[in-house]
Amino acid sequence: MALLELEGIETYYGRVRALNGISLSVDTGEVVALIGSNGAGKTTTLRTISGLQHPARGSISFAGQVITGVSAARRVGLGIGQSPEGRRLFGRMSVLDNLVLGSYTRRDRAGIQRDMDRVFELFPRLKERSGQISGTLSGGEQQMLAIGRALMSQPKILMLDEPSLGLAPILQETIFSIIAEINGQGTPILLVEQNALKALEVADRAYVLETGTIVKEGTGEELLHSEDVAKAYLGM
Repeated sequence: MALLELEGIETYYGRVRALNGISLSVDTGEVVALIGSNGAGKTTTLRTISGLQHPARGSISFAGQVITGVSAARRVGLGIGQSPEGRRLFGRMSVLDNLVLGSYTRRDRAGIQRDMDRVFELFPRLKERSGQISGTLSGGEQQMLAIGRALMSQPKILMLDEPSLGLAPILQETIFSIIAEINGQGTPILLVEQNALKALEVADRAYVLETGTIVKEGTGEELLHSEDVAKAYLGM
């Protein structure tokens, strides 16, 4: 049984259907990528999994439990963590306060401190700037903080929405290296990313979305060498 499984998910914005029968899965230890053009439904998929958007049809299972009707807050407690598109930091609060807020569902002080140490090990820059107001950080630093805050919830799966968006190429390389390191430490990742080439390079498996429908799936390697994917998303 997959750690996360979506079956026949349909999600609407008013009368507009954003997801059309989406079925996908993420297994323990995997990096799974969702790629597609703007408006394809990638972010809506993550919002539906996290409980911020409610599906009209279909089911979502996590760690063997059906969570389709479970609240967004409860899903965080179950182990679904997300770094959202646009980072969504508390811009007037310090780096440290943002990280502490990431652990708001937890009561295990020793575990929280261990995860704080882990975040500072992954992102030494955040430790250096722990007292700085997060809104004054650079774009790359803010993305590191958004990922670090999500890790503070002790996720069983980490969902990343456009982690390289707006970053310089060298910072994109850093972010993808850290994504691989987080996964190597045992955290499964569901990755939404406009940079399809980099996403497929780190992904074990991937799905291609078009107008709310999965039109292709396979291993990251298979899709990297797919002529259709290369023409549509890799600029080849």
